[in-house]
Amino acid sequence: MTAFKSLSVAMLKGFIRDKVTLFFTFLFPLMFLVIFGLILRDVGTDKTRIAVVGDGQIVSALRDSGVLELEPYNDENAAVQKVKDGDLPAALIVHGQQLDLRFAQSDQVGSATVVGIVNGFVDKANLAATGQPPRFTFAAEKVEDASLKPIQYLTPGILSWGVAVSAVFGSALTLVSWRRKQVLRRIRLAPVSATAVLSSRVLVSTGVALVQGAIFVGIAMLPVFGLQLSGSWWLAIPLLLLGTIAFFALGMLVGAFAKTEEAASAAANIVVLPMAFLSGTFFPVEQAPGWLQAVSKIFPLRHMNDGMLNVLVRGKGIEALLLPGAVLIGFTLVIAFIASRVFKWEE
Repeated sequence: MTAFKSLSVAMLKGFIRDKVTLFFTFLFPLMFLVIFGLILRDVGTDKTRIAVVGDGQIVSALRDSGVLELEPYNDENAAVQKVKDGDLPAALIVHGQQLDLRFAQSDQVGSATVVGIVNGFVDKANLAATGQPPRFTFAAEKVEDASLKPIQYLTPGILSWGVAVSAVFGSALTLVSWRRKQVLRRIRLAPVSATAVLSSRVLVSTGVALVQGAIFVGIAMLPVFGLQLSGSWWLAIPLLLLGTIAFFALGMLVGAFAKTEEAASAAANIVVLPMAFLSGTFFPVEQAPGWLQAVSKIFPLRHMNDGMLNVLVRGKGIEALLLPGAVLIGFTLVIAFIASRVFKWEE
């Protein structure tokens, strides 16, 4: 216990005194949280704006509903030109009972939204004109809470990525540095077990991950972002610990092969950065092609992201930890076994 305590304190002091490590552990991931949080803070609050030439029943219904922002024009050519210039996604031109919608194919999202909305109002007006009661009824309602904001989807993914970066880089660079400076050789000759060395480093890494989580959640809960935790938010703590250990093992494997700090940093980037993009850290992985979604399931970060999202946002219970926890534990065991086989005390 004396050796374990001394090593833990020494590693913690080394971590705190390394300004570069502190930056990439805390400030670098927080930069992404703040930037994306500010950019997407008001997403969905702005209405789609279209040009309108003429007036009538459909235009009045659209104006009263408030689903679109109507910008009136007297000249048809001027309205269409605004669409061609990319300033507006569509222009609605009314000639009595004939409605022409000119839209920009280049703005597929905006134009598709406008086409769907206008078409729905036209169908509703045509049905009302027949005097027949509707045979089918339709109601749409989102399953999430009305107060749900983009920050609640951003925080779990970026937090998981930040923990992965800290654990991989921390263990890989430490191992390479200690090997080059003959620290590992001295530890091997000293009356200190390898278990004490490894466990002390894991303790520091998991402690840093918990601090990361607290800082991330605390900043995301500020009024400017508005994160709201679900009832089972505390279940994120086991995921943080399991994810830290899994990526710590991955860093040990990287450090076992790398001969210099530069090589270890490059190798860690090659592993962690593509994994972040393929695991839904910066954009929903559901938007990727089907084959890419299947490939992403082999990455531990994908399962950690899903688990964090389920417990922090969707309010799921302990059952949400079963699959992510099993994947992270299995990944840790396999990677740790391989790392132990290729581990070198000296260059």
